Amino acid sequence: MAVLRVKFTKTKRDKLAQVLWILNWISVVTGVILFSLGLFLKVEINKRGELMAERDIQYVPNMLIAVGLIACAINFLGGKICYDCVDTTKFLRWKLIMLPYIICTFFFTFCVLVGALMCYNMHGELEESLNLGLTEAMRFYKDTDTPGRCFLKRTVDLLQIHFQCCGNNGYKDWFQIQWISNRYLDMSQKEVLNRLRSNVEGKYLMDGVPFSCCNTNSPRPCIQQQITNNSAHFNYEHQTEELNLWMKGCRQALLEYYVHIMQSIGLAVLITWLFELSVLTGVRYLQTSLENVLRQGDPNSESDGWLLENSFMETARTNLNIIKSLGKNNQIDTSNNGDPNINVPSTSKAHYGPDNVPPKQITEDS
Repeated sequence: MAVLRVKFTKTKRDKLAQVLWILNWISVVTGVILFSLGLFLKVEINKRGELMAERDIQYVPNMLIAVGLIACAINFLGGKICYDCVDTTKFLRWKLIMLPYIICTFFFTFCVLVGALMCYNMHGELEESLNLGLTEAMRFYKDTDTPGRCFLKRTVDLLQIHFQCCGNNGYKDWFQIQWISNRYLDMSQKEVLNRLRSNVEGKYLMDGVPFSCCNTNSPRPCIQQQITNNSAHFNYEHQTEELNLWMKGCRQALLEYYVHIMQSIGLAVLITWLFELSVLTGVRYLQTSLENVLRQGDPNSESDGWLLENSFMETARTNLNIIKSLGKNNQIDTSNNGDPNINVPSTSKAHYGPDNVPPKQITEDS
């Protein structure tokens, strides 16, 4: 029994073909949108590539770009097919192509769904990439004279100012690294030498943060040095007072920024998938109804259209049998009946005639 059988008159078939022609051209536009979204996401990730570890996070924008290009090609072909199918006689040129086209489009729409789900599942890889990347960037913050790292200080400062964040997880991350270059340290001062000697690795660590961590909305002058020393500042208690620094870590700020983008893109891709699926369903109805018209031989007659000619279980069973038969055809016959040399008589049982005398017998006669 056919699945979701619908009866079509000639007028309904013509209207369906016309509507599908328009929808396929709209789908071409959605393909351009998918391509643009993938390109936008790729640019946004590359903008802050210095702050991310070398993780495989480019697969989502790359997939969106590829899906967008494929969508343009598939829907352009679908528009041409549906335009010709308005005339039943022109359907003959597409009759053998439509079923493979529908199958390929079905797998393509599945890829679109996978792309939408990947947009929502990218959170873990992105967070790990940002965590490792920001840690490395902060560690090399002071290396302004080292090739390949000289722009990291500017990059981190602009990041903290733009996203109103400080450190990786918070401002205290700066306490654990030396972010001031040795060339700016006065080695003649006893305090500097004591700090360098007190650390096992010989680093100059202090309870201070870069200027870019300062909260510009605070009415009080920024306290970025000796943050934990209450006596160093007037009327100051760092344990209870709301510090005039950005409290949010940059990893969290960037993660929220990218997650918002990914969720918006994922929603757009999901809507595109539903639209593509509806267009594919219409094309399937058009194909089956036109094939039934050809069987009846009357282009003006009514015809049935369906998604599947048989039930789901019967269709699956038929396809499984086809796959099994293909596998059997590809097997090599190793039985005796398949050996062309199996019935060739051996030389020990051969019958010799005048022209077929063994060499030994020729010697005796001579």
